[in-house]
Amino acid sequence: MHRIVIFVVIITLINCSIFKASPAIANETDELRNQQLTELASLTTNEAMLNSGERLAKSSELYFEYTLLLWPELGTYMGFEKHQDKWSDSSIARHEKYTEETNKWFNLFKSIDPTNLSKEDRLNLTILIYTLETEIAREQFDGMLMPIDQLSGIYQDAARVLAMMPVRNEHDLNNIIARLSGIEMEVTHTIEWMKLGLEEGITPPKVTLTNIPDIINNQLAVDIEQSPYLTAFASKPEMVSQQTFNSLKAQAQKIVKNSVHPSLEMLHDFVVKEYIPRSRETIGLSNLPNGKAWYTVNVQEFTTTSLTPTQIHELGLKEVARIRKEMEQSITSSGFEGSFDEFLHFLRDDPQFYFTDAEDLLREYRNIAKKADAELPKLFGLLPRTPYGVIPVPAYAEKSQTTAYYEPGSLDAGRAGNFFANTYQLASRPKYEMEALTLHEAVPGHHLQVALQQEMQDTPWFRKIPMYTGFVEGWGLYAESLGEDMGFYQDPYSKFGQLTFEMWRAMRLVVDTGIHVFGWTRQQSIDYFMANSGKTEHDVTVEVDRYIVWPGQATAYKVGELKIKALRAKAEASFGENFDIREFHDVVLGSGAVPLTILEDNINEWIAAEN
Repeated sequence: MHRIVIFVVIITLINCSIFKASPAIANETDELRNQQLTELASLTTNEAMLNSGERLAKSSELYFEYTLLLWPELGTYMGFEKHQDKWSDSSIARHEKYTEETNKWFNLFKSIDPTNLSKEDRLNLTILIYTLETEIAREQFDGMLMPIDQLSGIYQDAARVLAMMPVRNEHDLNNIIARLSGIEMEVTHTIEWMKLGLEEGITPPKVTLTNIPDIINNQLAVDIEQSPYLTAFASKPEMVSQQTFNSLKAQAQKIVKNSVHPSLEMLHDFVVKEYIPRSRETIGLSNLPNGKAWYTVNVQEFTTTSLTPTQIHELGLKEVARIRKEMEQSITSSGFEGSFDEFLHFLRDDPQFYFTDAEDLLREYRNIAKKADAELPKLFGLLPRTPYGVIPVPAYAEKSQTTAYYEPGSLDAGRAGNFFANTYQLASRPKYEMEALTLHEAVPGHHLQVALQQEMQDTPWFRKIPMYTGFVEGWGLYAESLGEDMGFYQDPYSKFGQLTFEMWRAMRLVVDTGIHVFGWTRQQSIDYFMANSGKTEHDVTVEVDRYIVWPGQATAYKVGELKIKALRAKAEASFGENFDIREFHDVVLGSGAVPLTILEDNINEWIAAEN
């Protein structure tokens, strides 16, 4: 799938999940928020006559407290302690206030004069303003009216967040129990948003929703001991007595049986009886009100560029033609005698390219990852401390999830990063793609980049969140291209697999824009993929459905990769034989994930300073 799953979780929870706190908690939260907004107003008028650096520091700290209060799931991801017994409040009333408050934060940071700031503070201020500007642009559209799809929503995201929470002591377990208690209300309010979306005619396409009932049923069907909502209670923490643990576990199980499961059953029935039957038949975002403008904003947010959908479509066609020639050369080098289409059928149908046992698949991914680890010092001067593992996609969701995804770890939370590999339908998981996929999701791709970003010292919190898709996914795709330097892609099939993945991202530019701007059908999109890559039909279908419900996101990969490669070419030309690949990579990753315009500025400054 080539995405970082926590982005889906956080974005969904921020924009779509609904939690109505108990009156006592709500009052406490409102009081804290009002205090923060009062201080925000004071900083905006600069009552204390602070200089720019002091204003930025105090404003950033206050914005952090506000963000954690608004989105406690972000604290879970980052390993912070505050508000871990709460979910986000994204009720309709809260959402209206949030839109107003976002503009206030934007005005505050925009009012800070950057002239006398340090270089690093100017970058911090630029990123804050850019982020808030992007959020304001997104707020003009109605994404909150579509709180679930086949990839995310309360029916999947709550379990994911619970599984990330630390389990060290009684306090941690009580936080989990508090969140379990809030899921029923989350589901209730999610349904309210869905009903409003139906009234406005704003829903995900019907064709993408058909697996949701099965995903919900898969969670309900397992024995309570195996519930994805109770992973924290699988074993007793050392700091908790057996008696206390047994009592808390029984309490948690009771909540899951009497509250979580009935609420999921209610969601299931609503999806089956009302949501799917009344959801739209069309698939393009342009079919929704103001859809073309909505899609353009999405594309520019995800790519962090000003590229138009038409420019991206044309770039995709150009890249598809270029990569197709390389693929044909790879076929020739393999010794295969036959057409391109015949070679694709050979790859899809020959059993030599597929495992028949899930554990064998996972074992091979781990072997590839271990080999990649040993090659990293050749290409990077700085490596992360956070470890990572390779684990299967949860069974309840595997049918609708794509090939793989990465979930970041957190040293603060004592959590390793994880590369999730899909073991569903092994005949759709070819061996020749495994090297490129591992390099993308683990190292030197997502894990290396995200872990380094999280571990940056003396860096404000908002710089440690890998939120810019053009950079993050562009780096992941660029990381695949480093495979030859690392000793991978030695046989022609593996090389063809790497080219298939690159082709996949190029075709995304064509298909994503095709669906959402140029009126492509779902089948047309599937056929285009099948004609130009060795991907299996199941994998292609799941991917196309992903582009349908996540408009614009898939365009970021190729755009980001091409920018990184262009900057590397520029540096190589400038330094000549003195070009140091390790230093280049350290500069690219040194500021964390940033908009591509800022990345270009960073590289240009490095080149100028060294020359």
